[in-house]
Amino acid sequence: MNRLHQSLTTIPNRFAFIDSIEKEAKKQPYLSLMLIDVVRFSDVTTSFGMAIGDQFLLEIANRVILLFKGRARLGRISGDVFGLVFDGKHSRSFLNQQFERLVEHFKTPMYHESHAFIADFNVGAVSMTHGDFDITRFVARAEAALKQAKENQYENFHVLDMNDKANTGRSLALKADLQRALSNSELALYLQPKVNLRTLEICGAECLLRWHHPIDGVLFPGPLIEAAESYNMINELAYWTLNQAFICMAKLMAEGIDIKLSVNISPTQLYDNKLVPALEQLQKDFGIPLSKFELELTEDMALSNSLMVKKQLAQLHILGVSISVDDFGKGYSNLAYIRDLALQGLKIDKTFVMELEKEPVNKAIIQAAQIIGDAKACEVIAEGVETVQQLHILRDLNITVGQGFLFSPAIPLNDFIGLAREEIMIGGSPLRQVLNN
Repeated sequence: MNRLHQSLTTIPNRFAFIDSIEKEAKKQPYLSLMLIDVVRFSDVTTSFGMAIGDQFLLEIANRVILLFKGRARLGRISGDVFGLVFDGKHSRSFLNQQFERLVEHFKTPMYHESHAFIADFNVGAVSMTHGDFDITRFVARAEAALKQAKENQYENFHVLDMNDKANTGRSLALKADLQRALSNSELALYLQPKVNLRTLEICGAECLLRWHHPIDGVLFPGPLIEAAESYNMINELAYWTLNQAFICMAKLMAEGIDIKLSVNISPTQLYDNKLVPALEQLQKDFGIPLSKFELELTEDMALSNSLMVKKQLAQLHILGVSISVDDFGKGYSNLAYIRDLALQGLKIDKTFVMELEKEPVNKAIIQAAQIIGDAKACEVIAEGVETVQQLHILRDLNITVGQGFLFSPAIPLNDFIGLAREEIMIGGSPLRQVLNN
């Protein structure tokens, strides 16, 4: 029976967990493995930092252990992916029931200060039948099932080799939630500041979506975004976000705050030929130049060879919209294409900043990104800045802009306006003073 854990480090890691599966398979003729991926968990770490993110993951792990009460063994496959092993022969129906139990149980939010997080999951499963057992193939099939679960249009669950999809009504409920949230003004844009690492002044902000749930309070909107993607409503949500960004910018300009706002753009929107006309109309309606905005693309989107993407990016550039590559270095960077792309920003993925004090190779990767940025005359932004030591190192590497929990999580517009007029504080003291001590 799994015991509750006081730290993520005591949960069996990938290697220990897989080793335990292999040993159990020698005793049992049947086993089932479920891989549980926490949907959009990066929203939590972006807003609250890695330490709070780890607290949420630990709570998720312990809640899963209590939920299955010793009938399954838990392991941690990777950062936000857990594994569950069930002894015995299990049907697809049984595994689907466990998925539904998991989802239903986690409708009860987890809290940090005044923010609530409802964990949602993608789950892939595979069952072992009596016969030859290959642990590598067994785990690979479970990972393939998880990949399929992420790609399914209406259902976040998949058992490999079973192509039928069960609709539990959950996705339909999410669609209704999204429609209600849009019509009842339950959604809001929060702003996370970007800070000049030299002057420690706010020089920009990233717009991040939050859901003011009528019962559960402020939620990360991951499940709603998943529903929007499943029901082809992502453009509706994306254009609502752009409109809200213009409303935020109008208020900031009225308050005399001269910064640029960054908005994340979805792949669906980048392929939509209505994007450019919509931005031109917003510019006309609000009287705000498009040069006040930056669109953040994921690395794989930016590196697409699609003629449509190239055309859209070229038109956006002509309009004065800045283009930034988000999570740079996280994927497989095509440096030749980065060379030819008209970019105004490269955002270094937070995984390279997280352990900057411990991993010399992270420092080298950030230096390489800065060299590329200098050559292209584009800004390099470090995501996930959480400690004063990281800030010191980034300054030494000539990184000029940072974003992260050290400065502030994403906050409502009015709070952001107040923050932009004050010195950034840490532990009750001005950050500038802390750095000079």
